[in-house]
Amino acid sequence: MTSHRVFWLSPDDPPENFPPLAAALREPEGLLAAGGDLNTDRLLYAYRKGIFPWYEEGQPLLWWSPNPRCVFLPGDLHISRRTLRELRRSTAEIRVNTAFAEVVRACAGPRRSQQGTWITQDMMRAYQQLHKLGWAHSIEVWQSGKLSGGLYGLAIGKVFFGESMFSLTSNASKIALLLLARQLDSAAFELLDCQVVSSHLRSLGARCISRGDFAQRLNSACHPALRFENWPARAMSCSQLLSD
Repeated sequence: MTSHRVFWLSPDDPPENFPPLAAALREPEGLLAAGGDLNTDRLLYAYRKGIFPWYEEGQPLLWWSPNPRCVFLPGDLHISRRTLRELRRSTAEIRVNTAFAEVVRACAGPRRSQQGTWITQDMMRAYQQLHKLGWAHSIEVWQSGKLSGGLYGLAIGKVFFGESMFSLTSNASKIALLLLARQLDSAAFELLDCQVVSSHLRSLGARCISRGDFAQRLNSACHPALRFENWPARAMSCSQLLSD
């Protein structure tokens, strides 16, 4: 696309009123639209079409669909043998959906690699509502009774859309990813969306696929758009997770 115009949404627009993905800008890469709101219906429609919100406090609400897209497919997650040995000895405990708000707040905390956060107060409220409705989930890693890492995202049909993760102790985010990988390998999920590629994700086996391929996969994997409920029914240790 040669034009630098951005499609503007009104809060009154219906949820499906997004431009075609091919209209996304190349600079900045993947910017598709601005405006609208974080209404639950709009968010769910956007994710199913390969679109997500990402903006900082003081900016307008921005919607993105980057090309390529960073994902994990079944069998992709790679954790070194050394790290696996450490995880088998770990006393960390993995839980699901017991501290969603805490995970989101931790993900929004300050990081050495960046200033500010894109997880605004409005975003927190919107995803908390999605969590209450059964669409958004947190994977948590607990150490000595304290939250030490985890991630959160949306699960629609057979796709988990990862939003953010954090680690306060060594390997905590890898443990959370490992639980999602087990769901991928068991065919509970077909795809784990990581949005934008990073060297860290690449080192763990994530791959890049084209925006068109990603959208095509969503067309089947997110339909019907069902809530995902097939999480482990109990807390588990790292050794239990690795042996399952």
